[in-house]
Amino acid sequence: MGRFSQGLSKTRELFWGRLAKVLGRSQINGTVWEGIEEGLMLSDMGLEVTTELLDGLKERATKGGLREPSLLIEALKERLKVIMGEGEGIDLRPRTKPWVIMAVGINGTGKTTTIGKLSHLYRREGYRVLLAASDTFRAAGTEQLSLWAQFSGADLVKNRPGADPASVAYDALEAAIVRGYDLLIVDTAGRLHTKVNLMEELKKIKRVLGKRLPGSPHEVLLVLDATTGQNAISQAKLFNEGVGVTGLVLAKLDGTAKGGIVVAIKEKLGFPVRFVGTGEKIEDLELFDPDEFIDALFEEAQVELGVDSKKRA
Repeated sequence: MGRFSQGLSKTRELFWGRLAKVLGRSQINGTVWEGIEEGLMLSDMGLEVTTELLDGLKERATKGGLREPSLLIEALKERLKVIMGEGEGIDLRPRTKPWVIMAVGINGTGKTTTIGKLSHLYRREGYRVLLAASDTFRAAGTEQLSLWAQFSGADLVKNRPGADPASVAYDALEAAIVRGYDLLIVDTAGRLHTKVNLMEELKKIKRVLGKRLPGSPHEVLLVLDATTGQNAISQAKLFNEGVGVTGLVLAKLDGTAKGGIVVAIKEKLGFPVRFVGTGEKIEDLELFDPDEFIDALFEEAQVELGVDSKKRA
């Protein structure tokens, strides 16, 4: 079993546990619909996604397209794959040099750890990586990032605690340009005195980067803690309004049964999920593949119902 599948084990256990109780029935009835609804809601796909999925399935069942509960699995997979789209985040190779990634997110989401894992992922592919410690308000954050730089084989630009975060980002970008780095990843603060102060600081960093290297940052990655469930959506809205999020990283996916939040975020906000955290080790960061995500969610169906998890419903 791959790391991606293992990372979804808690979600799959809860989600499939609810569905398995009703799919062995001989006919589709109210109990079946309640079981499906419960599974979707408990995995944190949210009310809107759950309602949309159920309405679509009920319509097909009414028209005679679904005659027994086991067929609902294939239909559900089909609809989820439509929502998630195909192939987003598969190819994230730097398309210019240096490729600049600005990582944002509130403290506690696993942002700095994610940057370390991301650095390792790119270093493993042979890229030269530079990290910028622009979270100067949290001394422990700089220390943590320094350790991740060592672990991953990346270099680091930092300054004294309390230094201007935008100046650190500028210095790092200058170094990345002059020294020929392939990738610059900028860490940022996740908590200031107010939300307004935080967003203004992030906007400043983004402006400074863009002035030194037009078009940068090329990615503004928002790191979300998957264990927070629906609260992640409000965070995504806040950061997108402030700095324009281009993609998401869902950290700690292995630690939650709420993996359905991936679907809810995609449906409500449209942001592509770039990476997911599947464990605590440095290699436990995976490129997100929508098809693989849905297939992993339904792995139990392949065993119990004989549904081909690699076949589009």
